[in-house]
Amino acid sequence: MKCPFCSSFDTQVIDSRVSEEGDTIRRRRRCAACDRRFTTYERVDLMMPAVVKRNGTRSEFDPHKLRASMNLALRKRPVSTAEVDAAVVRVQERLLSSGRREVPSGYVGELVMGELRQLDQVAYVRFASVYRSFEDINEFVKTIDEFQSTNDDEH
Repeated sequence: MKCPFCSSFDTQVIDSRVSEEGDTIRRRRRCAACDRRFTTYERVDLMMPAVVKRNGTRSEFDPHKLRASMNLALRKRPVSTAEVDAAVVRVQERLLSSGRREVPSGYVGELVMGELRQLDQVAYVRFASVYRSFEDINEFVKTIDEFQSTNDDEH
């Protein structure tokens, strides 16, 4: 670590402490060259993969957009905020653990559909209708039939 006072790279850690939340480490350092002390903080910096849209453009993953689209599908449905929060976290964890630098928007959409399927049947169909661009009522019926047949298989 370079000393902020004299720019020497000869510094020593004299004390380290983990924050109460456990997400940062505070380090007290001493510069061997100028003998001044300073504090540094160490924290994890996770990079979410970029989202590649259908038209080929790329954008940063935005958890607020994810939550907004889920909330829209869940509008006036009996699903708690805590359940939505947990679903958003699960989607983010899946994206992080994929190890990919870029993911297609379709992959994110499928993850969201999987979460909504577990949270609320109506929200799942709402999201699927927009996500898959249903053109007529038959596509709704087909999705509902698929949903019911997989639910029957699970029970």
